[in-house]
Amino acid sequence: MRVGTDSTYMNEGPKVIVKPSNHLSTQMQEKPAVNDKFSLFASKMKQDGLPQLVISIFEHYYRQLVSGETGFISNKVAEPVHSLPMYDDLDERFESYGQAALEKAVIIKLNGGLGTSMGLQGPKSLLPVKNGLSFMDITVNQIMQLRDRYNARLPLVLMNSFSTNEQSLEALTQFPTFTQETPVAFLQHKTPKIWKSDFTPAEWPEEPEKEWCPPGHGDLYAAIDSSGTLDKLLEAGFEYAFVSNSDNLGATLDPKILGYLAIHNVPFLMEVAERTAADRKGGHLARRPDGQLILRESAQCPPEEMEQFQDTQRYRFFNTNNLWVNLRMLRKVLDDRQGILGLPLIRNEKPVDPTQPASPRVYQLETAMGSAIAVFDGAQAICVPRTRFLPVKKNSDLLGLWSDAYELTDEYHLELAKQRNGIAPLVSLDDEHYGLIEELKRRFPQGAPSLIRCNELRIEGDVIFGKGIVIEGKIHIIHRNSRPYLLEDGTRLVGNS
Repeated sequence: MRVGTDSTYMNEGPKVIVKPSNHLSTQMQEKPAVNDKFSLFASKMKQDGLPQLVISIFEHYYRQLVSGETGFISNKVAEPVHSLPMYDDLDERFESYGQAALEKAVIIKLNGGLGTSMGLQGPKSLLPVKNGLSFMDITVNQIMQLRDRYNARLPLVLMNSFSTNEQSLEALTQFPTFTQETPVAFLQHKTPKIWKSDFTPAEWPEEPEKEWCPPGHGDLYAAIDSSGTLDKLLEAGFEYAFVSNSDNLGATLDPKILGYLAIHNVPFLMEVAERTAADRKGGHLARRPDGQLILRESAQCPPEEMEQFQDTQRYRFFNTNNLWVNLRMLRKVLDDRQGILGLPLIRNEKPVDPTQPASPRVYQLETAMGSAIAVFDGAQAICVPRTRFLPVKKNSDLLGLWSDAYELTDEYHLELAKQRNGIAPLVSLDDEHYGLIEELKRRFPQGAPSLIRCNELRIEGDVIFGKGIVIEGKIHIIHRNSRPYLLEDGTRLVGNS
């Protein structure tokens, strides 16, 4: 079969084939005098108005850094987890308890991301993702549906960054009936970048904002505390928080899981899912020798142990970043630790200016909110269906959600079409031509092709899709010509299953 002028369609391994810096780095030098060096950071943070709690937390991790701490967690400390409570085993009893507990529940969304890796200029949560609705639109509608159905207060609280706060709050004004007495947002903190060469504060006069970085979503606990939001929620009678990323539309408040939290009085509950080959590089659940559950991110794995880290049979469960927290227990733990939870350090080395890979190297000190599972006595994890994990990290993810492979229900839940039998299509677009949102729109001007019967779609090269394209089975499109290739309206490509 011929597909276009220069195309050959091959059904042997279903493919459509179209033929046609200098790096600056510095090495770690002799360890500096910690007190003298840190005073520079403390002064900088105070001048920028950061609270003392954040300065103290940053000092905690800075001292670890200059003492040689890498943040690595070895296999000796991170032992495999073999079995967990399963979501599918939760019966109607948990549903009933959860519905009764909804009046004391709050939804927290991590909403600090700008989606710059996708070419976005504003909050990622405002990106249209399905039927013209953004992540924010869908989340708000979900919550209003739950409020009506269960006659519950169920507030939404956003953890915004300074970059997303104004636009996100403005977006909420588009829902005049969406009101609540509790705060709708609090701000994530920022911390200074550290020169790798001498452990002093990074300075970048041409763009001073690049001297700062977010401290990772582990900042949730300090930010909700220092902003006063935690105490306001407790004073209003809220006891349970469901926390998730704003770009994960699979993360809906599930009364069954809330019921499990309430019945067993669990202080901290992490939702995990079974790892597949696609999850080899992501953080996984592990267990310390003393039995305490912990989270280990890839940046915390010693390089020589990376092969075992990526073994999905050894480490079976990955963190979905959907968390449930007992707010009263959180208040107690924060008080007991003077606000410093002591989450494991994540040391990230990057160029000071991400747009200039050859710019001098810095350290960014971060923590992961899921690593708090090691802080709460009695913390648990529960294995949930993968449908509760639908993040949009790249435009490949977005194209899948745009397509007919997913449907938006009357309850504003994003679900796979029934014909998919619970299996999502695998979409892979090359970053050179599809990495930025405007590039994606330009190459799919009529929207996504039909993927409802697609198992896998891989595209390499500059291909523009016409209207009404249908992809079935496994299809690999390769275009090696510098000129764009147009798939004409109504084209149907069928590959092996």
